[in-house]
Amino acid sequence: MSSKRKTYSAELKAKVALEALRGELTTNQIATRYEVHPSQVTQWKKQALEHLKDSFSSRRAKAQKQDEALQDELYGQIGRLKVELDWLKKNLDCSVDQKRQMIVPGHAHLSIERQCELVGLSRSSNYYVAKGENSYNLELMRLIDEQYTRRPFFGIRRMTDHLRRQGHEVNHKRVQRLMRLMGLEAIYPKPKMSQAHLEHRTYPYLLRGLVIDRPDQVWCSDVTYIRLVEGFLYLVAIMDWYNRFVLAWRLSNTLDAGFCVEALEEALSQGRPEIFNTDQGVQFTSTGFTSVLEEAQVQISMDGRGRCFDNIMVERLWRSVKRDEPRYEEVYLKDYQQVGDARRGLGDYFPFYNRERGHQSLDYRTPYEVYHGLAWGAGDGTADDLNTLTLTGSTLP
Repeated sequence: MSSKRKTYSAELKAKVALEALRGELTTNQIATRYEVHPSQVTQWKKQALEHLKDSFSSRRAKAQKQDEALQDELYGQIGRLKVELDWLKKNLDCSVDQKRQMIVPGHAHLSIERQCELVGLSRSSNYYVAKGENSYNLELMRLIDEQYTRRPFFGIRRMTDHLRRQGHEVNHKRVQRLMRLMGLEAIYPKPKMSQAHLEHRTYPYLLRGLVIDRPDQVWCSDVTYIRLVEGFLYLVAIMDWYNRFVLAWRLSNTLDAGFCVEALEEALSQGRPEIFNTDQGVQFTSTGFTSVLEEAQVQISMDGRGRCFDNIMVERLWRSVKRDEPRYEEVYLKDYQQVGDARRGLGDYFPFYNRERGHQSLDYRTPYEVYHGLAWGAGDGTADDLNTLTLTGSTLP
C-alpha cells in the first residue's frame, strides 16, 4: 500500500524560501531546521523568486483583480461556505497532532471528511495512532547519529556497511528510513551541476583558433562547490580570460540562475566583453542569463558537452581558490564552518587574488595590473609575448 505524500503549509514554505533567500544557511542546514528535503528548499526558493517577479507585472496585477472580483462574487453566496470559513479562522498552520485535535466528531454542519479536507489532513492520518520506534531501531539511530557526527559524508550505503561491521544485520532500506526520520543526509557535491535545461538554447563555441590578446575580449564564468562543515554553497565567478582578473563573484545556498545573473550584472557595470564563454549548465543557458548578454550586445560562447578544457582559465581559478597543491590557498586551508565564514573568507581572498597574487604567466604581475594596464611588477617580458593565447581545439594552455 503506497504511503500518502507529505504536504506542507504555505506558511512553512514561505519561511523556508525566505531563509534560503537570506543566504545565511546552507540548503542542508535549512532542510534540517524545518524537517524538509533539501530539494524542496531549492524548489520553494525558485517559486518564491518567480512569484515575486510576477507580483510586479501588470498582467499579474490584472489577474489578481479578476481573482478578487471572483472571490467577492463567491463570498456573496455565503450559505454553507460561510460556516466553513468561520470554522477555518481559528485554525492556523500547525502540526499533524494539532490538526487532529481540531477535528470535531458530530459537528452540526461539517462532516469528519470535510473537516480533514479543510485543515489539509487525510482521514487515515486522523485515525492513525503512532506506534513509535522499537528499542532496536532506537539503538540503531543512536549508532547512526554517533557515526554521522564523526563522518558527516557517510551516506546510506556507507552507514549500512558501518552498522554491519558492528554486528547489526540491517539492509540499506532500514538505514535509509531511519536517516530520513532523523533528518540526516550525507554531505557531498550533488551530481549534474552543469546539466543544461532541455528547453534552454545553447550556443556554439567561439574560442577555437581565436587569438586572445587584450582585456575585455573574452570573459568566462563557471560555478563550483564550496564546502562547509554542515553542507555546501555554490560559488560563481566572472573573470577576464586575457589577464585572469575576477570582475565579480557571488555565493548562493541553492543552485539557481539568480546569483549568476547578479554577478553578471555587476561585472557588466565595469565593462563589456566582445565574447562571453561558459559551459552548458542550466544557470548559463537560462533566459534570464542569456538575455542580459544579448541586451548588452555580447557574443555568447559555450563549451562543448563534456569538454572541461574549453573553459580552462576559470578551472585554474577554482584550483587556486580551493586547493593549489602542494599548498592550500583558501577554502581547504580555512575549512569554513558557516555561510558567514565563507563570505568573509572569499571576500578577503578575491582582492588578494586580483591585486597581490602575481602570476607566472603574467610575468608576476597581478591580474589587476594587467587588466588596467599598470606598470610591470617584475620580469623583462612583454604583455604580448606572455599573455597571448591561441586556442586550437584540444591543444590548450
